[in-house]
Amino acid sequence: RKSTHSTLSSASSKHFTMRLSNTALSLLLATSRTSAFGSPSFNSRNTRSVASLSSRANTSLDLSNKDRKLKNLHFLTNSLLPAPFALSKMTSIRGGSTSTGTALNSAVSAPEEAAPVEYFRADYQPLSNIVSKINMDFDITDGKTTVTSEMFVEANPSGPGAGDLVLDGDETCVKLMSVQMDGRDLAEGTEYELSPGKLVIKKNAFKDDSGSGVLKTVVDIVPEENTQLSGFYKSGPMYCSQCEAMGFRRITYYPDRPDNMAVFENIRLEADKESYPTLLSNGNFVESGDVDGSSGRHFAVWSDPFPKPSYLFCVVAGNLGSIKDSYTTTSGKDVHLEIFSEKENVNKLDYAMESLKRSMKWDEDKFGLEYDLGIYNIVAVNDFNMGAMENKGLNVFNTAYVLADPVTATDTDYERVEGVIGHEYFHNWTGNRVTCRDWFQLTLKEGLTVFRDQEFSGDMGSNAVKRIEGVQSLRAGQFAEDAGPMSHPIRPDSYISMDNFYTATVYSKGAEIIRMYNTLVGEEGFRKGMDLYFERHDGTGVTCDDFRAAMADANGVDFDQFGLWYTTAGTPTVTYDSKFDAESGIFKLTLSQTSNSEKPLHIPVSIGLIDMVTGEEVVPTTVLELKESEQTFEFSGLKNDVIPSILRGFSAPVKLVPSSGEIDEETLAFLAARDTDGFNRWEAGQRLFTSLVFQQLKGEMSETTANYVFEAFERTLADTSMDSSIKAYALILPSESTLAEGLSGSAVDPVALHKSRGAVRVAIARKFQKELASAYESLSGEMAGQEFKVDAESVGKRRLRNTIMGYLTAIKESADEQKAAAELATSHYNNATGMTDKMSALNALASMDGEGASARDEILQKFYDEANGDALVLNKWFSVQALADLPDVLDRVKALVKHPDFTYTNPNRCRSLISAFSANAAAFHAENGEGYKFIASSAADLDKLNPQISSRMGTSLIQWRKYGEERANLMKAELKKLSEMKLSDDLFEVVNRGLK
Repeated sequence: RKSTHSTLSSASSKHFTMRLSNTALSLLLATSRTSAFGSPSFNSRNTRSVASLSSRANTSLDLSNKDRKLKNLHFLTNSLLPAPFALSKMTSIRGGSTSTGTALNSAVSAPEEAAPVEYFRADYQPLSNIVSKINMDFDITDGKTTVTSEMFVEANPSGPGAGDLVLDGDETCVKLMSVQMDGRDLAEGTEYELSPGKLVIKKNAFKDDSGSGVLKTVVDIVPEENTQLSGFYKSGPMYCSQCEAMGFRRITYYPDRPDNMAVFENIRLEADKESYPTLLSNGNFVESGDVDGSSGRHFAVWSDPFPKPSYLFCVVAGNLGSIKDSYTTTSGKDVHLEIFSEKENVNKLDYAMESLKRSMKWDEDKFGLEYDLGIYNIVAVNDFNMGAMENKGLNVFNTAYVLADPVTATDTDYERVEGVIGHEYFHNWTGNRVTCRDWFQLTLKEGLTVFRDQEFSGDMGSNAVKRIEGVQSLRAGQFAEDAGPMSHPIRPDSYISMDNFYTATVYSKGAEIIRMYNTLVGEEGFRKGMDLYFERHDGTGVTCDDFRAAMADANGVDFDQFGLWYTTAGTPTVTYDSKFDAESGIFKLTLSQTSNSEKPLHIPVSIGLIDMVTGEEVVPTTVLELKESEQTFEFSGLKNDVIPSILRGFSAPVKLVPSSGEIDEETLAFLAARDTDGFNRWEAGQRLFTSLVFQQLKGEMSETTANYVFEAFERTLADTSMDSSIKAYALILPSESTLAEGLSGSAVDPVALHKSRGAVRVAIARKFQKELASAYESLSGEMAGQEFKVDAESVGKRRLRNTIMGYLTAIKESADEQKAAAELATSHYNNATGMTDKMSALNALASMDGEGASARDEILQKFYDEANGDALVLNKWFSVQALADLPDVLDRVKALVKHPDFTYTNPNRCRSLISAFSANAAAFHAENGEGYKFIASSAADLDKLNPQISSRMGTSLIQWRKYGEERANLMKAELKKLSEMKLSDDLFEVVNRGLK
């Protein structure tokens, strides 16, 4: 791979110098940036320039001009080579062209410096004509691939009537060689027009007014030069494609938008047989064979009978290893399952296969949804921008989410593999069979499918544990996004770069909105709504409102008010107050809400009531529907005063605060000890921890609060009946990012917050050192000699033991304590039975200093040596050092950038070091501002290679409003420097919003 990718090293003031061939360098320098990244589904008359949102931009409003610059300079990509099926012969659709060899679109050029364009959901317009069926032929040779497409065009039955056919295409990489209608060459100017990003077939090119015909195009593309990794490209020894969101236009001219769903009936691939024995595409295998009269070439044909949008198209040509299995659906259909990877990784695919079969069974049992093709293929690739891609019948996965064995994967890795395998499989119905009408509706498929994969993972393990993990992630990430300049509703109203809206809000908060439907109508009602949704919309592209209507109609409820969740940005706050009348036995609970919505939201608030005297639950979980600005709910027939357990199971993505503004620690201690709801019991303990950390932050720790915390901690540690994973989570303090979100209204000092949390952790560890050591030894003895398993019980025990080890190794103030902590962590590492225990020990050792420094360096080197070049293991090695609690961590990260195993061209490696450092809050937010400079410089450099990664990195700089004036000014200064550079649309949008 190194021989085909640019190499990167440090030089002068730059973090790296790109060593490129003269050709690549010339391409990079010659390619000018253009900004259009919208959709032809939005009226160009209503396009607004960011430079002046009130004025009309002259830029054409098509989706095809995205990323005109050669971004992603040989940056990662997928080694997604599928396995060989012996195919046979199909009649080629090549030929019939009068092409002279000169590209018809060679004269098309984009404006040199078009202003970035903002696109609006309100401007959606349906196509006049659609492609209902397409056949394609890929003739793959070194240095050029010829793509012949045969499109069956008809008037859009949902459109305004037959008219011009508008096709998207990126002329910077697609050379149009010929264009015909019904076997007849079309004349440029009179029958078709070319412009930047567009090929328009005029209405008069059709034989009659019906708008029907067979359009044939021939294009040449050079996947070896496609450094954006969007469309069809060469990745090391293989060819592969990535089309979401707008990559198909980089393969050929086509209506590249979600609402054109076509049957990809015959997809033929031809390539050298020795180099590329595996030829794959979507759908079912049709045939394969050797090419007549050729020397060593072969072909394969695939067919997908189900209509799909172009973003789900996929082709792969290469040479991979694989494992095979089969699954029999409920109706008795046999499905061939195959997972591909580089041959050296085949031994790590078994867990992914088992996860796939569990996913298929779960979807049948839970929602009655069977798989619809005869083949389901997955390809694992080392270099990939995303986590995975749900291409119909041919999923492409980042190796981080498909490879797993005890030596290289942690329990968390196993959980992610299972969850992501499930997520992409579930997309077959929620995303593929029914997809989005336009990209503004992205949460329709992603929020719904995240909810489904969360439910699946919970059913496979522990629902309570999964819910805790989900809420931890939501609060640490999405709540922060809601509070920052990139805040947006789950269905955005506008965007500049759609890449920037694959966000925690669209995915995680979107899943919470789906969960609220489930809470309001119940599991049975939710299933009825899903059934109606598929009955109405199978095979079409729809909107979030269509899903809401199906849920409402199936259950006979009014969800109009609930629709406000789709248009409201920010995190709502629910305030509570209560009163008990002993004489009447009536308990009154008053709830009020505030949000960015002008009208009240429809918020489900799940509650239970617990008797203050007996500690018994007297009112089981009940869903209250908060639909007004303030409502009071009454509960009668009570003998004693009660403690309300509010927002059980985190029934809505809101912040819950008492009307007094003061934390009632006695009530929290009561709930932490007696609440019957597992989530709220954990939540009460977390809020006690938070109260103590905030007191420490102010330098006024209360003995009463400390005692409540100590009592809750001691009780949890001694509880032998509690699930081990839940116990571990109950013992862990809230993360710094979660704590920071709790400091709303006051400036966050990340360094002080880090120290305060650390001080509370050490205080707990010292007070219960003997009990923790005893629990550690007990668990170690119990687990010794046990076979490695990834079931809930085994994972829970490892999680609990590692949590306890973390507390014990936090005691390291004196030289003797440092030595003892290092010895414990080293022993833990050396006796580890898998990667989970190794990483726990390594995390502790990475932050060792003083007497523990030598042990730290020794184990870090040992871990590196044991990795033996494994990419995923090396990512862990980089991350643990970037997240270390050491005073010189930034210097260490800068040194690691120069390490021979670090490369900017692999997204996983960039995330493991540079993005990991930005998550190390105390180091990143150091008062000298050097962390900000490093991240800004890295983002600028990466923007030349991979705008998707650079824009994500840039988001760490835009939250400056949360911090004090000095830090805010330093962060803004770096954003200002970035704003004066030539940036991709992706990073431009983030920087522009950050400076507003």
